[in-house]
Amino acid sequence: MIKKGLYIFMALMVTVALTACGGKEANSGGGETTIEFMHSSVEQERLAVINELVAKFEAENPDIKIKQVPVEEDSFNTKTITLASAGKLPAVLEVGQDFAKVMDKDQLIDKEAVQHVLDAAGADNFYEGALKLVNTEDGNSFTGVPISGWVQGIWYNKEMLASQGFEEPNNWDEVLAIAKAFTDAGNKKFGIAIPTVEGGFAEQAFSQFALSNNANILDGNGQLNINSSEMKEALTFYQELAKYTMPGSNDVTEVKDAFMNGSTPMAVYSTYILPSVYQEGKAADIGFAIPTQKTKAVFGTVSALTISSGLEDDQKKAAEKFVEFMAQPENMTSWVLMSPGGAQPVNKLVIENETYQANEVVKAFGELSAEIAASYNDIQVFGLVDGKNFLKMGDITSSGAIPKLINAITVGGKSIDSELNTAEKSLQQILDKKIIYR
Repeated sequence: MIKKGLYIFMALMVTVALTACGGKEANSGGGETTIEFMHSSVEQERLAVINELVAKFEAENPDIKIKQVPVEEDSFNTKTITLASAGKLPAVLEVGQDFAKVMDKDQLIDKEAVQHVLDAAGADNFYEGALKLVNTEDGNSFTGVPISGWVQGIWYNKEMLASQGFEEPNNWDEVLAIAKAFTDAGNKKFGIAIPTVEGGFAEQAFSQFALSNNANILDGNGQLNINSSEMKEALTFYQELAKYTMPGSNDVTEVKDAFMNGSTPMAVYSTYILPSVYQEGKAADIGFAIPTQKTKAVFGTVSALTISSGLEDDQKKAAEKFVEFMAQPENMTSWVLMSPGGAQPVNKLVIENETYQANEVVKAFGELSAEIAASYNDIQVFGLVDGKNFLKMGDITSSGAIPKLINAITVGGKSIDSELNTAEKSLQQILDKKIIYR
């Protein structure tokens, strides 16, 4: 999620940031170039993997040294801002798709260098949806090179569905039918676990259903398009579906627990539910369905490696070499397998990699692992329209207007029309710069 006021804060500091960014290190003699690599893998096990990758790269490129800057995920964006303001932005950074938009807006990314790496790595090897998530607003370049990610969909327990004669749900009606059949509120049994909290998880989950009905927040010109018949249909469906989930404002913990303890046969969640499913020995019982009405819609994210702007020539070349190295299939495989099952490949060559296929967690889920990764081709997110990844969607998400709407019509039982009108007015004010969220 992009923090409130981040765009404004970054804009105030960009002038300073661009004067000297890149985390410059003096050449240590003998033509050696040192660059910094900032990432969020602070856990000992993950650091061990990255240390091995860095050592391998340095052995192949003795004239380049990589200085790691591990930063906790919760403070990563703030740390990036601080370093940018001081002119000490690292040469290579791990970024999520949303924060990459912030950096792009403030001209902190060398998109030409990113393109060079994608060309060298073979852009066609990446799943189309993964590249869409790091596409720029004009659709002509990219904010980073995808290295891993996760996707969200409807997880279902095959055995539970079969017990009442159901198979994988293929559309809204089938999802609703299953949800109704399994709901027994008196015995605390429900048909599906979905988020209804006034928070980001609810927006992510609802977005899949809305986009599967061709309902987006913005149109192809970047204009607000939330109050459409398609959006009303999606909200009506989500409101109805919420009758068959747990009462109250459900967030990540409630949704995951309900599915894992068997209170529901279905749940909307990310692939990070898979490690728990594996540990419980239930890998063979789980299936993955994509919300579908007029089209398929998978919500997903990517973790990408980007190259900062303003680097000296030797640093830029070193950064490109390092990111190109990290984008090699065997190295991306090592990165993905730092969290097997949860983190997903964004490159088709990783799926084909023998080390990936031999991983115990991946093997446990069989063909489902490839099916999940391939779902990146069905990626759709709010604000991504006709190949344009609108920056203003960050302001919309930061406002919290969409999850407030979802919570009001599900938990609050309020009128869809009135709440949608309220959200539309609020968002239009934001886009017109009448209100600035801090």
